[in-house]
Amino acid sequence: MLSDKEAKTQLKALASKNPDKHYATGVLKEEGFKRQQCTKCQRWFWSVTASKVCGDPSCSGGFRFIGNSPAKFKLDYIETWKKFSQLFQKWGYTPIKRYPVVARWRQDTDFVQASIYDFQPYVVTGEVEPPANPLVVPQFCLRFNDIDNVGITGAHYTGFVMIGQHAFQPPDKYDQPKYFKDIHNWLKLGLGLKNEDLTFHEDAWAGGGNSGPSMEFFSGGLELGNQVYMSYQNTDSGFKPLPLKVLDMGMGHERNAWFSQGRSTSYETTFPEVMKHLRNATGVQIDEDLMARFLPFASYLNVDEVEDLDKAWQSVADGIGEDKEELKKRVNEQAALYSVAEHTRSLLFALADGALPSNVGGMYNLRVILRRALQFIDKHQWNVHLANVAEWHADYLKPLFPELKEHLAEVHQILDVEKAKYDSTKQKMSQLLSRALDKELTTNDLVDLYDNQGINPDLVKDEAAKKGKKIHVPDNFYAIVAERHEKKEQEHATVREEKLDLANVPETKARYYEDWAKVEFKARVAKVIENNMLLDETFFYPTSGGQLHDTGAINQFKVIDVFKQGHHIVHVLAEKPDLKPGDSVIGKIDFERRKQLAQHHTATHIINAAARRVLGNHINQASAKKDVDKAHIDITHFELLSQEQLDKIEKEANRIVNEEIPSRLKFIPRTEAEQTYGMGIYQGGAVPGKMLRIVEIPEIDVEACGGTHLHNTKEAGRIRLLKASKVKDGVVRITFVAGNAADSLESETQKKIDELAQFLGCLKAGIVPRVQEIFDKWKKARKAAQAGKPLEPDWFRFVSSETWQGDSLAKSAEILQTQPENIIKTLQRFIKELMEWKARK
Repeated sequence: MLSDKEAKTQLKALASKNPDKHYATGVLKEEGFKRQQCTKCQRWFWSVTASKVCGDPSCSGGFRFIGNSPAKFKLDYIETWKKFSQLFQKWGYTPIKRYPVVARWRQDTDFVQASIYDFQPYVVTGEVEPPANPLVVPQFCLRFNDIDNVGITGAHYTGFVMIGQHAFQPPDKYDQPKYFKDIHNWLKLGLGLKNEDLTFHEDAWAGGGNSGPSMEFFSGGLELGNQVYMSYQNTDSGFKPLPLKVLDMGMGHERNAWFSQGRSTSYETTFPEVMKHLRNATGVQIDEDLMARFLPFASYLNVDEVEDLDKAWQSVADGIGEDKEELKKRVNEQAALYSVAEHTRSLLFALADGALPSNVGGMYNLRVILRRALQFIDKHQWNVHLANVAEWHADYLKPLFPELKEHLAEVHQILDVEKAKYDSTKQKMSQLLSRALDKELTTNDLVDLYDNQGINPDLVKDEAAKKGKKIHVPDNFYAIVAERHEKKEQEHATVREEKLDLANVPETKARYYEDWAKVEFKARVAKVIENNMLLDETFFYPTSGGQLHDTGAINQFKVIDVFKQGHHIVHVLAEKPDLKPGDSVIGKIDFERRKQLAQHHTATHIINAAARRVLGNHINQASAKKDVDKAHIDITHFELLSQEQLDKIEKEANRIVNEEIPSRLKFIPRTEAEQTYGMGIYQGGAVPGKMLRIVEIPEIDVEACGGTHLHNTKEAGRIRLLKASKVKDGVVRITFVAGNAADSLESETQKKIDELAQFLGCLKAGIVPRVQEIFDKWKKARKAAQAGKPLEPDWFRFVSSETWQGDSLAKSAEILQTQPENIIKTLQRFIKELMEWKARK
């Protein structure tokens, strides 16, 4: 198959030879546009006036709209989407709400990077109906490849709103001329542009094995948007027409508001109220004259396109008649303030949508921009708090995105925790830098220092200068950091993978969804491969979704494992059966195992909901495992849980159990599920398929889940949380037992408490005070013995009569810093050592 780059190049060349077939040239010609070729970049473009160059700023002379926008209508940021959606609604489109920027419905990415991400993979392939057709959406997106450019160029962002115009139609209903006419009308009626102000560029797009021609639109040197007509599947033999054609228009919300107002930077028009607050707080005022002269040339400082940035700064300084170093100083201060505002807005959306900064995976990029903002604040000694900046953003954006204010409390909490971590790193920085500068530092060393210790490369550079050393910091340093963490890390339950020859074997009808208590059924053999058996239908649950498989028997043959291969369910038997396709069989599932696994699975949902109620709405399931003896759920949280928090979660979970809330289990179309319940249904990873099984505990929890679930919460039995541990940064594991496993553990616990009380010679309520007494006297005796000092006689008598209420085993283990099963052994060692010290004396 062609690579995306090859496909784009070939399709662009193909389309340029026959533009009438691939572009809405009829509309362009009706409007008086003529096709021309740029003498600089050789690109084909359309304009109503004769021109030797296209509309790209590098060909046409930079941004020419600043201070002189050709737009008749001056739209602020809020008005831009309102006017766009109103016009497009008149033209037959349905405006929809944005999707969360955290892309829980996808396995291949952490964040939404373009509006089309909302509808991949299922809508664009035709498997699932879109929420509306055609539609427009104000989709907030996150991309971290331009971190180094933010603030400098006046147009780059880590987080931005892509206004999407989308349609999903078979070829006979796909109306490309109308789609193009609609976006052209936006430019004329929405922004008030004349055709003389517009340039359309012929281009092509390719991605994910698909491709299509595209039309970019420019004015005043600024690209306002790009309309892609996804039409082909890329194959080795060429471009194969898709059965469903997709309109994928992406237009920069920020750019349209900026362009219409013609201000010196887009940041002043994207978050004007926030910039007013920041300028009041810092005293940094904008030099409109300087920025108006600088910004038309700012695109020449794009670190992704410039080989020698220092030389580029000199060229820009010469172009506007300023000293290079003075220009850098003044612009960089403005850029730092813009970066604080921009990075905080990105964090607000991400955190409000359930993301957490981390040291691993794509979420690390959130920590990168958060610390970059904090480092700017430190460098310039500004009295600015990110939590306040986030609140200013939420206030301004309320007319468009009211949900941001609903999550401000959690956003503040997370930002405060991250600030504390940052401050802790700063305290260790001096010593770490001193050791690091003992050798020559490479770019990888600088990235490692930033990754592992949070040390800004500029600080390394400054510290090195004090020692007479010169450190080279790449201009695209933060892009390098982001690239290192692009690969998403996500835990998945271990699922057995087999590759049996199942050609011509009908798909297995999975019936374990119907009733967890159904453990005996009739079926017919579909195929036998050695000791692997497939049935036409089955109630046996295969290992999936973190839940272990059922066991039992098919006729007299013992079932020891069950796994999925595609849409087939394979039963692994203890021996090869003497059965053939078509034979009738009876399946019997081990009821106690099935019940325990179902209890642990339903308890996982209950604990997830309870943790969210106790800790906040940022809680999501990262992964889970449900075994027979115990289970665990990994949740997204920014710090290790305290015992008090665990106790609260356990109390809330058991309250839900005792309410005996009935479970609602049903299959519904994916789009309907997402529209009804939201994207929070994706817990623990993306769920495939056009039909989703929704497991709802009314008013408590709703998830897309294929596990075996109980009829009501009461059937889960008592839930007991055993411990919390840190899996990785931003993910905490809660280990628990429920139902029969909790009862068995309780019985074992009582037995251990009885044994411990007998060993200590005290009542159960006196266990903890007695353990504390032994531990304290052992410490005193050990210290005295090591120092050769006399031992006190009462150190060898244990007489505490105090009482204590609570988990005696857990508290005793905490005091002795050991596991509950080792308490008596540890105490025996302490007492033995005490006796040895006494005898030695």
